[in-house]
Amino acid sequence: MKPGIQPAYGPVVFRDRSADFAFLTRSTATSDKTIEWEDGNTYPVIDVEISSASHPFYTGTARVLDTAGRVERFERRYGKRGAR
Repeated sequence: MKPGIQPAYGPVVFRDRSADFAFLTRSTATSDKTIEWEDGNTYPVIDVEISSASHPFYTGTARVLDTAGRVERFERRYGKRGAR
């Protein structure tokens, strides 16, 4: 591997402001903003719009769509395929 072409890989805090949730992980992503973490060290912080703490699939607030009802409603409205 060529030296010096790989991005720096280090600890970064990802923060979901909408859910007041943050986690420390390693990434090549960087940021000018920093945050003091629970261990007393300062790490770069990246604000994200959605995480597992706020995504409807993970929080259990996802709506289940009735696909069969939608198909039947479409067929009633526009007719079945090939029924000319």
